[in-house]
Amino acid sequence: MKVASAAFLVLAFCLSAPATAHAKKRKLANYGTVRVRTAPENLPLEMDGKPAAQLISGQHVFDRLEPGIHALVIILPNGQRWSRNVKVEAGRIKCLTLNYRAAEVPESSCPFPVSISAPAQVNQGEIITYSADVSYHGASDLNYTWTVTPASAKVLSGAGSATIAIDSTSLAGQDITATLVVDDGSGNRLCRQTVQASTFVPVPPARENPAREFDVCYSCSHDDQKARLDNLAVELQNDPMAMTHIIAYGGRTSRIGQAERLLTRARDYLINNRGISPSRIVTLNGGFREDDSVELWIVPSGATAPRPSPTVQAGDVRPAPATTRKRRRT
Repeated sequence: MKVASAAFLVLAFCLSAPATAHAKKRKLANYGTVRVRTAPENLPLEMDGKPAAQLISGQHVFDRLEPGIHALVIILPNGQRWSRNVKVEAGRIKCLTLNYRAAEVPESSCPFPVSISAPAQVNQGEIITYSADVSYHGASDLNYTWTVTPASAKVLSGAGSATIAIDSTSLAGQDITATLVVDDGSGNRLCRQTVQASTFVPVPPARENPAREFDVCYSCSHDDQKARLDNLAVELQNDPMAMTHIIAYGGRTSRIGQAERLLTRARDYLINNRGISPSRIVTLNGGFREDDSVELWIVPSGATAPRPSPTVQAGDVRPAPATTRKRRRT
């Protein structure tokens, strides 16, 4: 980009001296550092909107920066704001050197300086505004042609103007790059400038949606259990993506196989009487507790399944003897 003032940036990684064969390995820090030297010295600097706090050996030092993209702005002697996105890596020191000298003012209005201001990073769903700053003194009207990548990025407004707005919805984990071509319509290549700027949209943290215990029934009668299962069925119908986990426990003195009978009864009722798909029902024998009990859980999509919590060891169980019915004589 040709501008009224010339600025050259030199980038380099500053690495510590290599470790000797007998040196102990050190764990890399979880932050990075950026050091900036300017010529002329001590030009005003900002990182992410905050001025430089340290000046060491003629270098502006930005320490303990989170890994990722950071916006560096340098105020040039002519008052212009020079900006660049700087990628910071954990355990690394990045050195930047800016050499500035004023350029001769051309007799013609072309070429003319163009820059774009935009945020370095936004949250998914936020509107991103890209604004062009053009120093043009010609008589012709300027044409603004924007190109945005990825192609799925939606331009909400501003096409053909110096400022556009882009919707970042559904673009998590991607860089959105806006490229602008500015020309005066003359066809002169010196009167055609191209600039671009990028904004990163990080992936939002996953929201926790854990499984929850909907109901628990101790030594329930059949009718009581059916009423609780009716309420569970309503919850499942309200959230078609959720599943239910049913955990049953036999009592200390219950009949052998009591937990399995309770599970079968609950599962059959949800399927046959409430129309719940079998694929949404998980049954689990939880072992033993003091009394018969049944836990009803709502498990949203992606949530961790609940685990049984028995309170009686299998060796302490004393099952009741099986009862037999007397046959009637005919």
